Amino acid sequence: MAAFAEPHFQAWVQSAVATNVTVVDKVPADMLHMVDAHWYQFPPLNPLWHSLLGFAIFILCFISLIGNGMVVYIFTNTKTLRTPSNLLVVNLAFSDFLMMFTMGPPMVYNCYYETWVLGPFACELYGMFGSLFGCVSIWTMTLIAFDRYNVIVKGLSAKPLTNNGALLRILFVWASSLAWTLAPFFGWNRYVPEGNMSACGTDYLTDTLLSRSYILVYSIFVYFSPLLLIIYSYVFIIKAVSAHEKNMREQAKKMNVASLRSSEAQSTSTEMKLAKVALVTISLWFMAWTPYLIINYTGIFKAAPITPLATIWGSLFAKANAVYNPIVYGISHPKYRAALYKKFPSLSCTDATDDSQSMASGTTTVVQEEKASA
Repeated sequence: MAAFAEPHFQAWVQSAVATNVTVVDKVPADMLHMVDAHWYQFPPLNPLWHSLLGFAIFILCFISLIGNGMVVYIFTNTKTLRTPSNLLVVNLAFSDFLMMFTMGPPMVYNCYYETWVLGPFACELYGMFGSLFGCVSIWTMTLIAFDRYNVIVKGLSAKPLTNNGALLRILFVWASSLAWTLAPFFGWNRYVPEGNMSACGTDYLTDTLLSRSYILVYSIFVYFSPLLLIIYSYVFIIKAVSAHEKNMREQAKKMNVASLRSSEAQSTSTEMKLAKVALVTISLWFMAWTPYLIINYTGIFKAAPITPLATIWGSLFAKANAVYNPIVYGISHPKYRAALYKKFPSLSCTDATDDSQSMASGTTTVVQEEKASA
């Protein structure tokens, strides 16, 4: 009876240690040259972890493909939503769609076999695609933050975003992201199986200057630089909003009215809401990718032992990011909700009332209203 009372996971580990098997034992022979010696010290994962990971990725993939697919479809097929700013939103949804389209099915398949079975080149492509689409997503959201900064802070003095300008920015993001993520194919770092052996990513365990330098430089490009730029944008957005609200209160006191809110002021309120949506989306992105960054930094600096189980959580949190964006925009974007109701009535939780505002870069800004009220 005592044996049956023992926790299943502990029993599995003890059995693995007793039979001298490791997490690498199921890896095909043609993949062994890509597996770091670090992983040979760990017993195989409980099959339950592979099952849970495969199921979680399947659910995330299903939600992401439908959600991002609907965002792309609705934004590109609704005339009032085809604006320069919304080209950035479409690019974000397209990148997230491709993220789960290329990441989800292979990972579910490999979780079934409890190891990577698709071969070395597919492993490298898998790691490259994950890095590429993640990089495109964060820099697209950085561009969205810059657009909000341009509209809200600079106001009438800002140069409006045009379709050509948005397309050029999107092209630059894809080109630069592709250059960074192709580098490991040419010897600057490499893509290898992760600790759970069912997914692949950058090599953060090889103890060479060339390998470490890629992780450090790439993290600056794809994590810290966007973070600082986004913080800069939103600090000034918040300052502009605060100054505007203060000006509105002072004008209301002078005119002996409760509020100066009008249709013009409501447009700025909508812009503020959309700025908050972008901020929430970006915050979710950093919540998703920070665990993966910590794992990479722990590996290159040997700060602590990395277990195969830890890499599961890193992969899961990172891929979950592709699910957040369509949910956030679907809930918070008035014109998107109206278009969703028209095209997919059964999936909408709102009425068909349209809204006169969109995420387009406009001229109704905090600065404009302050000048008008002055």
